[in-house]
Amino acid sequence: MSGNTDERGAAMIGARAQVRTDAPARYAKQLASHLGRKATVEELPDGHRIRLTVGYGDVLVRDDHLLLVAAAPDLDALAIVERVIGGHLERFGQRAELVVEWSAPENL
Repeated sequence: MSGNTDERGAAMIGARAQVRTDAPARYAKQLASHLGRKATVEELPDGHRIRLTVGYGDVLVRDDHLLLVAAAPDLDALAIVERVIGGHLERFGQRAELVVEWSAPENL
């Protein structure tokens, strides 16, 4: 990851999570659709970007997992993005026992 800033030019920090699932595209679509009621959702070539007031979360579809990338200007905001994105995904994937474990924060 390198040199990302928010719309004000402030440096961003981020964290990642790989969530194993047999249905990554379905969970990505469900998460984007649900959160799109209260947040801005942008289509990406391989998933969705969910923009929250404090930062954003990318939900990227891979063959056998979802790659989640949370980004925000500070640790408190990053924790909120992780909680919103990860918490909703875990609830949607409860039957499949999906677990979101975020990496340690790092500079983007």
